[in-house]
Amino acid sequence: MNDRPLPRFKDDTRRNRLIGILLMCGAVLCFSFLDGTAKWLNQSMPSLQTVWARYASNVLIVCAILNPVTHPRAYRTSRLKLQLLRSFLLFFSTAMNFIALRYLQLAETISISFVVPLMVALLAVPILGERVGAARLIAILVGFGGVLVVVRPGMSGFNPAALLTLIGCVGYALYTILTRLLAAHDPTETTLVFSGLVGFGLVSLMMPFVWVAPPDWTIIVGMAAVGAFASVGHFLLILAHQRAPASTLIPFMYTQLIWMILIGYFAFGDMPDKITLVGSAVVIASGLYLLWQEQRRAI
Repeated sequence: MNDRPLPRFKDDTRRNRLIGILLMCGAVLCFSFLDGTAKWLNQSMPSLQTVWARYASNVLIVCAILNPVTHPRAYRTSRLKLQLLRSFLLFFSTAMNFIALRYLQLAETISISFVVPLMVALLAVPILGERVGAARLIAILVGFGGVLVVVRPGMSGFNPAALLTLIGCVGYALYTILTRLLAAHDPTETTLVFSGLVGFGLVSLMMPFVWVAPPDWTIIVGMAAVGAFASVGHFLLILAHQRAPASTLIPFMYTQLIWMILIGYFAFGDMPDKITLVGSAVVIASGLYLLWQEQRRAI
């Protein structure tokens, strides 16, 4: 009889994947609270000031960890123009999303934003030279159809603010592609630092024209919270991808719809209608199909 212990790498792999899934769920929960807090702050201040709060507290947190004294290399880049463009796209998509949150339900904005993976797959063809087959192209088109169901152009339920979310998604998809390009040239720390500093600098230039004094201490706490939720969420996202492959994690990204519905209902009394839920289901199904196609190609 063989008394040697069985190898533990399979158990370790399962454990890491489970931890990665939990970290991903924690990340999307943070992002849900980020959007919920931003929508709440929009009731007391201009949306651009909410964007400023998100960047200001985020920069303070990041610079406390990655400051020029302890991590000087984090402030050096070999691709300055790409870093600046990528950071601008993140700022642009954040601003569009926060402005749209003033007028839309949380469930509506997240349902539209689920189109980002489809946009990335489509834009990667001309920018990264990736190929898209007929099946993937059909899935992308079906996903865009699901977004049209949520947006409802030309119908009585159409809200023009939905177009702001959609435009922001284009910016975020381009931001994602540039993140892929920069990964081969700059470390993650550098990309993280530039993302915060550039966005903070841009929105700070606008503050003298829109600034409103916070009416009480709860608003100040909320302003600090949006940056904290963003920082913790992105940190958990990085840890999740270190523990498990994207193919394992991405399906759990869609759990954010559940959190957004719950926060929208309990915080603002909003409940998405059936059309929004049907449209989001179509977008999610298209994204999962694309993920399945990527897994088949990788085998």
